[in-house]
Amino acid sequence: MKGRFQLGLMIALLIAAGLGLTLYKHFALGFPLLGKDVSTVWSIEAWVSFKAEGEAAQASLTLPDQQSDIWIMDESFASPGYGINQINDGGQRRAVWSIRKADGRQDLFYKVKLRLESGLSPSVNDQPETFIAPVLPEPYQTAAQSLLKQVTESSANATSFASTLLGLFSASKPDQNVNMLLGMTDEGVKIPELLINLLRMGNIPARIVRGLHLEDGRRRQPIVDMIEVYDGAQWHLLDPRTGKSGNPKTFFLWQRGAKSLLDVMGGVNSDVKFSIISQQIPTRDLALAQATHERAALIDFSIYALPLEAQNAFKIILLIPIGVLVVLFMRIIVGLRTSGTFMPVLISMAFMQTQLLPGLVIFTSLVSIGLWIRSFLSQQNMLLVARLGAVIIVVILLMAVMSVFSWKLGITQALTVTFFPMIILAWTIERMSILWEEEGPRDVLKEGGGSLLVATLSYLLMSNPIVEQLTFNFPELMLTLLGLVLLLGQYTGYRLLELKRFYPLVRAARRPR
Repeated sequence: MKGRFQLGLMIALLIAAGLGLTLYKHFALGFPLLGKDVSTVWSIEAWVSFKAEGEAAQASLTLPDQQSDIWIMDESFASPGYGINQINDGGQRRAVWSIRKADGRQDLFYKVKLRLESGLSPSVNDQPETFIAPVLPEPYQTAAQSLLKQVTESSANATSFASTLLGLFSASKPDQNVNMLLGMTDEGVKIPELLINLLRMGNIPARIVRGLHLEDGRRRQPIVDMIEVYDGAQWHLLDPRTGKSGNPKTFFLWQRGAKSLLDVMGGVNSDVKFSIISQQIPTRDLALAQATHERAALIDFSIYALPLEAQNAFKIILLIPIGVLVVLFMRIIVGLRTSGTFMPVLISMAFMQTQLLPGLVIFTSLVSIGLWIRSFLSQQNMLLVARLGAVIIVVILLMAVMSVFSWKLGITQALTVTFFPMIILAWTIERMSILWEEEGPRDVLKEGGGSLLVATLSYLLMSNPIVEQLTFNFPELMLTLLGLVLLLGQYTGYRLLELKRFYPLVRAARRPR
């Protein structure tokens, strides 16, 4: 009783460990469970251009930071003749290009590759900086106070206050106070800066953020100014052009704060434009790259750390337990007889290379001819070892002859005959011939047909794309399969075929006497 309890506990732990590790890799590391899942990877190129004045030149560009729902996969710089450094300017990364002497048009490039999982995430822990409410010159100050009083009466909190204010500025027919304040744009004040000043006059923390709307194939796209408003707990993003609140799904935040995006010394007519392109990459490759970058223990010490040649070998090897499970089910639960315990698994592995129908034809032909040769050798009273050696040589000759004739006839499928393991074929022929002598041809057909049926079922399951993906992406499932094998090993009930066999006895027992 104690032993059965220990085995049952082991089975439960194995199944739970396999499923638990699989779910961890799916939800925590991002490995796809089903299908050939793909993810969008965005490549953004910032093109800095200016006209140098024949002296030392320096350009400084704000760089994006890692964000909670965005993974920056790679960064690169292209700046012939320039030195490149990265600095931290008040918590903001900046790239600084410098050269001793430059003249004429200058082109500098920065490229970033990223995966965007969702929209811009609010920075809950990012507290607003202290500020002093600005004072505008008259008559703008009076118009601003009147407008803010109007907005305060029609709003309930900081977010609704900001949305209402931005909605008044984006209206098709602005009122007189808005029209008055819009006159400041003629004096060089940008609308986002004006809105920030108005929000701060209303004692609401606000700041400018800059980013890009990710659209495939966009060229020379300018950066977009947005507004963030703090409600006392977190920041909320608003579009100053429409007044809408919320995080756009394809918005990539490039910079927070009103600091300049680009600074150039030793040059004039500076500008920065952005080009965007997307590509589809398998999610598994991205998850593997990210887990490797983060040195996740489950990935760092796994078959993914092996060379590609070894990984390709394990792609096939990891399918064998699937075939083993099929064999056990068919033998223990169904009660099907097979030639050899796990010989059907090896046949199904050969079918993986030859395909099912050509494999069945080739295997049946080789075994039939081999049985005829074996019957001839048995009449010569040869020793078992010599007989097996002769059968192996005959099998090799049959493979060679079949390959040559099929090639001449243009039947390329038969060329895959070499994928059948010769030793297994020889042992199969020997076993079936002995069974023929001891039990007769009927039992040979039963075992041979059972073996081919199990091999076919194993092949259909092992060649399924979902099964292939699960076994390779989640080798931890081998623990679950091991638990299921141990569970099948505890079964002592009737086989399904035995129920059919004993059914006449049950029917006879039910007859009235």
